[in-house]
Amino acid sequence: MVRVVRPGTWYRVRRVVNWVNLSTPAGLLIARIGGATTRKGEFGLVYAHGYRIPFPIASAFTVGNVVLTKYPDGFLHGRLLAHESRHASQYVACIGLPMLILYPLSLVVSVAVCGDIAAWNVFERLANLEDGGYRRCPPRWRRASPH
Repeated sequence: MVRVVRPGTWYRVRRVVNWVNLSTPAGLLIARIGGATTRKGEFGLVYAHGYRIPFPIASAFTVGNVVLTKYPDGFLHGRLLAHESRHASQYVACIGLPMLILYPLSLVVSVAVCGDIAAWNVFERLANLEDGGYRRCPPRWRRASPH
């Protein structure tokens, strides 16, 4: 018999695990350093609006259960919020802070494969590229024109 975990239960488990693995405290520290205003959000997440550091270049990014964005309150909703929520779950799968190393490595692989930071980044693909505002693109070797 397969037992299905209700979403509310998963969000609570994810919130606790991401505190214990230190990724959420790291996200809160990054939000504070970046001058963001935090508040509780949906799916057990913490929204951090008004992030002032110009890195990374994404419209939103997640560290633990903290979703950071330079945009004002109200920006995080719909498909983008679902995408960032999936990233929060990836911190559980990566045992927390190692995600901060694995994600940039996946970014480098994506650039090497297709010249785009997200299209072949395994974390972006698993979080649904389109929901995050990214596009799919073929690998470089499929775009090469025949001579």
